[in-house]
Amino acid sequence: MPGFLGVIEDERHAVKIAEEIGYPVMIKASAGGGGKGMRIVKRKQEVAEGFARARSEAKSSFGDERVFIEKFIVDPRHIEIQVLGDKHGSVVHLGERECSIQRRNQKVIEESPSPLIDAETRRRMGAQAVALAKAVGYDSAGTVEFVAGQDKSFFFLEMNTRLQVEHPVTELVTGIDLVEQMIRVAAGEPLAIKQQDVKLAGWAVESRIYAEDPFRSFLPSTGRLVRYRPPEEGTSRGATVRNDTGVYEGGEISIWYDPMIAKLVTLAASREQAIDAQANALDQFAIDGIRHNIPFLAAVMQNERFRAGKLSTAFIAEEFPDGFRGREPDAGIGELMAAVAAAVDLVVGERRRGISAQLPSRPVRRDSRRVVKLGETEQRLEVAREGDTIKVRMFEAESREKSTHLLHSAWKPGGLVWTGTVDEHPVAVQVRAVLNGFDLAHRGVRVRALVYTEREAAAARLMPVKVSADTGKKLRCPMPGLVISIGVKEGQQVRAGETLAVVEAMKMENVLRAEQDATVSRVLAKPGDSLAVDAVILEFA
Repeated sequence: MPGFLGVIEDERHAVKIAEEIGYPVMIKASAGGGGKGMRIVKRKQEVAEGFARARSEAKSSFGDERVFIEKFIVDPRHIEIQVLGDKHGSVVHLGERECSIQRRNQKVIEESPSPLIDAETRRRMGAQAVALAKAVGYDSAGTVEFVAGQDKSFFFLEMNTRLQVEHPVTELVTGIDLVEQMIRVAAGEPLAIKQQDVKLAGWAVESRIYAEDPFRSFLPSTGRLVRYRPPEEGTSRGATVRNDTGVYEGGEISIWYDPMIAKLVTLAASREQAIDAQANALDQFAIDGIRHNIPFLAAVMQNERFRAGKLSTAFIAEEFPDGFRGREPDAGIGELMAAVAAAVDLVVGERRRGISAQLPSRPVRRDSRRVVKLGETEQRLEVAREGDTIKVRMFEAESREKSTHLLHSAWKPGGLVWTGTVDEHPVAVQVRAVLNGFDLAHRGVRVRALVYTEREAAAARLMPVKVSADTGKKLRCPMPGLVISIGVKEGQQVRAGETLAVVEAMKMENVLRAEQDATVSRVLAKPGDSLAVDAVILEFA
């Protein structure tokens, strides 16, 4: 691919190189990885800042500020080939991984095989990857990365001489333990695997669980993992769930390390089944204490374009151009979540009456009619227990019954995830108790479900709506982080888009820009300050 791999002396040199290559270009850390030290530059005016930010991140993350520049391919796909070599000259490839779902050049969702690649393209890419590894005498596991066009053309990008974060999808579809093979190779053993032995069976999908807030432009989130309950691992209903992690409940997520919490991987016979299994596993993944990207990942699993395999590295920017706002509940999911909210409320009520020592022979009569408010939508229903089943009858506004749902679950009050069946279909819903109801999450939909009696609902409609205070004249730190630089002075007039400050968190530098024209009245932070989330950096007149 067109690019410049020599030493880039300064910003002017970077501009000269970029113009020779032709915009857009990618400025990348020579010692980089994980999306650190990478900037896409679309025009001359962005080169200086992109060059400075890439060098600074590279030095902070890798202790090496060298960068190179290469052509950025528009609408590309990121395809990589896993290779494995020994110290005796043998090298094989283990098929491809698709890693096109990226944000800020950092992979978010990976899968193997790729929905783009056919058998012939896989053979050609694999042959080139093996030839490269042999040419440099490489042994151990490694990854040869390619930028691929939608027409299946591909260009060599780089080789990562290490184990990749996404290696589990390859392990699951090939049945080969890469870490075991690395240890055997390091001990001098010859590879026992021949190329003809490598078969891809099934489809694997991996989601990276990050400590970041998708509702606030994916800004890093720090704090203590008050609750960390991943889904159960193993094989069930034809799907395998695997969770690779290094954190634990009660541990702290700090600003000093990469924000990854876990890698959730599912394997099934087909891509559609693997995606559905991933969606189910994400619904069962409970994390409290910090913000995380599970709602976003769950929403992607329901995205029509993703499910169709029409991917590119611009997927997130194109599908969520205004940022992630969560999925709106359609009629089906809204009805399901209302039914679960009513069932959970019934179980909680039964528990409370048991604690207050109500005798079974003298049950308290309780009206079974409820109004469940999901956001601004109200659902009238009736909920009652019939043995191990909870029956929920839904009503139209005119009191006509529109549907009935039968729910089974072993959920108990305090449980973080309601798991069970709704009309015999397996369902998992995140549950957090709030005043008069519950915060629920399912398939990327997050909603507050308030459960009222009909009289309570009538009173709630009369309550005034709380209005948030205006904080538009302050620049607040969007995440806990270290101030790298302040780009303005008191009294300075700034225009929309100008850089106000740069804050580093989790080895990534975040440029804070002016959203509109304004005048800076006070600067309250300085380079080197460690700020908490929402700390005021500066104020506008």
